[in-house]
Amino acid sequence: MKKTLVSALTTALVVGAASTTFAAANPFSDVPADHWAYDAVSQLAADGVIEGYGDTTFRGNQNITRYEMAQMIAKAMAKSDVSAADKALIDKLAAEFSDELNNLGVRVSNLERNADMVKWNGKAEYTYYSHRDKDANTKTNDDQLLFRLEPSAEVNSHWHVNARLDASTDLAKDRDDVHSEHGKDSYQDTDVTLKRVWAQGNYGNFQVKLGKFAQIDSDSIFDTSFSGAEVKFGNKVTFTAGAGRQNMDNDSDFTQKFKVGEKTANYQYAGLGYGDGKFVGGVDYHHLNSDTFQYRVDTKAEKYQNEDNANIWLAKAAYRFDKTNALNGFYANNTSADDFDKAWSAQYSYKGAEAENKGTWGAWAAYRYLGQNTDLFSTFDVILAGQKGWEVGANYAPFKNIVATLRYGNGKDLRTDNDIENLFGRVEVFF
Repeated sequence: MKKTLVSALTTALVVGAASTTFAAANPFSDVPADHWAYDAVSQLAADGVIEGYGDTTFRGNQNITRYEMAQMIAKAMAKSDVSAADKALIDKLAAEFSDELNNLGVRVSNLERNADMVKWNGKAEYTYYSHRDKDANTKTNDDQLLFRLEPSAEVNSHWHVNARLDASTDLAKDRDDVHSEHGKDSYQDTDVTLKRVWAQGNYGNFQVKLGKFAQIDSDSIFDTSFSGAEVKFGNKVTFTAGAGRQNMDNDSDFTQKFKVGEKTANYQYAGLGYGDGKFVGGVDYHHLNSDTFQYRVDTKAEKYQNEDNANIWLAKAAYRFDKTNALNGFYANNTSADDFDKAWSAQYSYKGAEAENKGTWGAWAAYRYLGQNTDLFSTFDVILAGQKGWEVGANYAPFKNIVATLRYGNGKDLRTDNDIENLFGRVEVFF
């Protein structure tokens, strides 16, 4: 009788304990196949940090249990030799699946669970440049200091809010920009400026952005931001479309470069892209409309082509042969302009500095032709909009999260045919 009673009590205690555990966090509830954790685990797998099931697959088109997901995360947490980006991804997964990890005996504190809801990245940046017109015997030198913050806040498993705040000052003049003409005449803003702010939703192979953000081709002729909306579909083959308004007022990049008073432009763009391993390519179209979209042809004769539109087509491609050698380039044409209507670039790159890895370095050589009526918001530093010529450069990470860059450009001014020579140096400290 006593043995029977003891057995009954023991069974009741075991079942009761198990019920309490699973009531706190049911480890066998499904993780939907479109959950962000699938993409995160796949990224860790691609980096060699994590493995999937015993057959090394991840069953991305199937639901799995949170317990199975937690097992993968626990294995990743046990590894120490991972990059900073992978570590951040592991921490985010650990916060999401903390209850399941606790059931496995992997403890995650409440502070760790919530620490990555809002992230702050940024950098401090010193830049020196010298722009020289050798035939006109003119030279512009300047050095500038920038402080940038880039917060990102998680709203839910699909939506994030992102922003960029810049504060910069001109060290050569060390004075405020009273006319709000950032970067013009060697003056810079010393106020904090909200450069970008947008909400982004990710749903599997569909992405939407709303707010003020960088558009497509920000790595070539549209290194700026616009206000509007963008949608993106696809995985290897993508279609991207956006619409909104592009700032071209007195303090815009375009106006400062070309001294043309533009109104804000109505703006639409679309692009097809492809990326698969070593090759990335795409074809894009940009349309801008403004009441006084004038193309400067000859400043001496004050001759202008009156045109309300810019219609720019761009094709781009990049190919990485291995970990050290790569080629990239683009070609663009503004079909609404008659002069300076083409822009193109071809670049060979060898290695490249990685901020998180001390001692890494890279070098490159490029030829660029940047017609100013197409290269409206140029991203290049020593061959500028309205110029053509050769560029060589190198970068180096002397310490972790610090990168130094040098560039040299030599070529011609497209309008005057004068010889130009430009120098550029920058030190970035990331945090």
